[in-house]
Amino acid sequence: MITVMERVLPARLGTGFRWLLASSWLTNLGDGLAAAAGPLLIATLTRDPLLISLSALVSWAPPLLFGLYAGVLSDRHNRRTIVLAANAARAVVLAVLVVLLLTGTLTVTTALIALSLRSVAEVFADNATSTLTPMLVARDDLTVANARLGTGFITLNQLAGPPVGAALIGLGLTWPFAGQLLLVLAGMVLVSRVTLPPHGRRTLAAETGPHPAADPAADATPGPAADPTAGPVAGSGGGVVRELLDAFRWTIRHAAVRTLALTILIFNFTFGAAWSVLVLYTQEQLGLGPIGFGLMTTISGIGGLIGTSLYGAITRKVSLGALMRIGLVIETLTHLGLALTHSPWVAGGIFLVFGAHAFIWGTTSVTVRQRAVPQELQGRVGSVNTICVYFGLVVGSLIGGTLATHLGVAAPFWFAFAGSAAFVVLLWRQLLHIAHD
Repeated sequence: MITVMERVLPARLGTGFRWLLASSWLTNLGDGLAAAAGPLLIATLTRDPLLISLSALVSWAPPLLFGLYAGVLSDRHNRRTIVLAANAARAVVLAVLVVLLLTGTLTVTTALIALSLRSVAEVFADNATSTLTPMLVARDDLTVANARLGTGFITLNQLAGPPVGAALIGLGLTWPFAGQLLLVLAGMVLVSRVTLPPHGRRTLAAETGPHPAADPAADATPGPAADPTAGPVAGSGGGVVRELLDAFRWTIRHAAVRTLALTILIFNFTFGAAWSVLVLYTQEQLGLGPIGFGLMTTISGIGGLIGTSLYGAITRKVSLGALMRIGLVIETLTHLGLALTHSPWVAGGIFLVFGAHAFIWGTTSVTVRQRAVPQELQGRVGSVNTICVYFGLVVGSLIGGTLATHLGVAAPFWFAFAGSAAFVVLLWRQLLHIAHD
């Protein structure tokens, strides 16, 4: 009889992946606490829409500034060590933030600096962590592994974390950040148990051959195959600039990965504009308090769980190109619906649908990228994708804060709708490049 554990985490995924998954789930819960607590903390210290939008900007700018270098480090050095060091730095920042809150000496400026430094540490931790799964799990099992990681992200980061973080900040500003500190420390202990196979400056022939198992229970399986149309990959060293150029060239030459990166870049301009003022939108247009803001994120997480349960059936019947097209239409209509409504119930329904779309889109893009990219380029190509994500978010947050300041909290959502509609038309044909591996 198959046990529940075997169904959720098949033994073929290996003990190393189980340690990684447990660490990911704990740190995702901590990130979920902070997702609501960070903007609410700034909103407690000031009501200036531009300063509040900066709470989103300081979370989104560090990946843009440091993402590429984080990718280089991940491809050069021991990735588990990077995760541990980055999380240790994050723990120090959180400890200082807690002390400032307890002593009553925290200002808007110091809060924004602390949130920025925390985000910088997360860039290095997240980039290195994202490269561990394809090192630990067989290529054919990446979909299962990413689905398990995605489920933890949805249930803990989006479902449980935000409302708990909002509730904790109602009890005291210190609680959610102290909670994240403890969860980060626990995640470090768990990821320290992971044993990785070697990686780094290897030839393509070595990369496509069988890798040693990371754990005695894990299968020795070949790594992701390189796309023959994507050009050469790095394997013999070079400076940082050259290594980054290798990643950019590879991304540009690979049709599916290139199209995903382009789509994420463009759509995050509009998404960033709207979501940067979401805390004000829920309070002023929907009339909700701090817990209501966290609940909207929770509803989005419920939608993600629905997307998780339907993902396999959907991808068996719908091509990835068509799936991406549907997702872009859903995202465009999301902005329109939120711009029009003043009802928390209607907004909740919109967030539910959007959450399902976000999970389906995210899982598809991660799996396509991991299957296509050689191990030695995982960190750098992942960082190229990160740059596309956060460049759009940073620019969008500046636009959103400016529009909300002068035209009201609904203005960023109208901008997001108009921009998304235009981008759908421009990207419609490009999405045909995405196909099943």
